[in-house]
Amino acid sequence: MLKIAYHPIYKHPLPEGHRFPMEKYDLLPKQLLYEGTCTEVNFFEPGFPEEKYLTAVHTQEYVTNLKALNLDRRAIRKTGFPLSQELVDREQIIAQGTMMGCEFALKYGIAFNIAGGTHHAYSDHGEAFCLLNDQAIAARFLQSKGLAKQILIVDLDVHQGNGTAEIFQDDPSVFTFSMHGAGNYPFKKETSDLDIAVPDKSGDAVYLAKLKETLPKLINQVKPDFIFYLSGVDILETDKLGRLSCTVEGCKERDRFALSCFRESGIPVQVSMGGGYSPDIKVIIEAHANTYRLAQELYF
Repeated sequence: MLKIAYHPIYKHPLPEGHRFPMEKYDLLPKQLLYEGTCTEVNFFEPGFPEEKYLTAVHTQEYVTNLKALNLDRRAIRKTGFPLSQELVDREQIIAQGTMMGCEFALKYGIAFNIAGGTHHAYSDHGEAFCLLNDQAIAARFLQSKGLAKQILIVDLDVHQGNGTAEIFQDDPSVFTFSMHGAGNYPFKKETSDLDIAVPDKSGDAVYLAKLKETLPKLINQVKPDFIFYLSGVDILETDKLGRLSCTVEGCKERDRFALSCFRESGIPVQVSMGGGYSPDIKVIIEAHANTYRLAQELYF
């Protein structure tokens, strides 16, 4: 059964005109239910994580200050969100959803989080709509429980997973792979274990060729016990913050190829949604929904 983390807190109120499309976290589960891709039984509601899992990735000072709403104005500005108790609660619940998703993935082969993919969160600060790095936290959770030793993170968001790269920069037990737009934020990139910078304006053919050339060999090389997949849909030509030129069908083919590789390898995978900033919310929802439709088709 496909299990999906969702909590109403995911749709966080933001100031009028804010560029982050928070409504997608409400609309995506509704769309999946409406079209019959999922039923209520597919969804589970996470609670709060134990702090020890947060501090296995983030510094104690950062976690303490975040929970106390004690960040300075510059640190808050870097996150892109106004700081509030509800926001900090939201970020923790997202991380718990990804951790719980890992346990469902071990049972069923794959699991999702409607939110997450917060790959710009560093060990000691947040950036770009990311305060706690959900997949990094979940990777450490799996290792601490003895549920996985070697982990592969496949980050196909249009933005490099700079926080994830920093967190695991000296750790061979977590292999970080980021394939992103060369001209996109962050303009000063970190060093992942494997970075592929796709030139601006690249469309489906160039993007998919690079992925298909890389991913099967990488899985074979790393031989992970567990895979995290960040399936951002900001690779679309319509995306306000991305600089690639992929179509919705190209994005769907990316997900089909990636999920097929994971399925054929027999390695459990947790999927977090990542970014998507097209002006038309219907385009964002359609592209994200395709990932769930494909998971149902390929796994169940």
